[in-house]
Amino acid sequence: MTKNELIEKVAKKANLTKRASRDAVDSTFNLIRDSLVRGEKVVITGFGTFLIRSRAARRGRNPQTGETIQIPNKKTPGFTAGKTIKRLIK
Repeated sequence: MTKNELIEKVAKKANLTKRASRDAVDSTFNLIRDSLVRGEKVVITGFGTFLIRSRAARRGRNPQTGETIQIPNKKTPGFTAGKTIKRLIK
């Protein structure tokens, strides 16, 4: 499902105009994004948890030269599905 399809479905389901639906979806995504940028985790009960994961520094290999390189640590966004979603997908 694309973002536009999500907006259309929210508009139909909640009896909203497309503009109001787009504002609601954009606001939700922006709030999740802003919380993650601040380092907070976002828990949506019955759906899942958005959080920041840290990847440790490690050694890697340049595939062209075979040279060993140091890959720095980095933070990545992550999502863990909630129990309700996991049960529905089984």
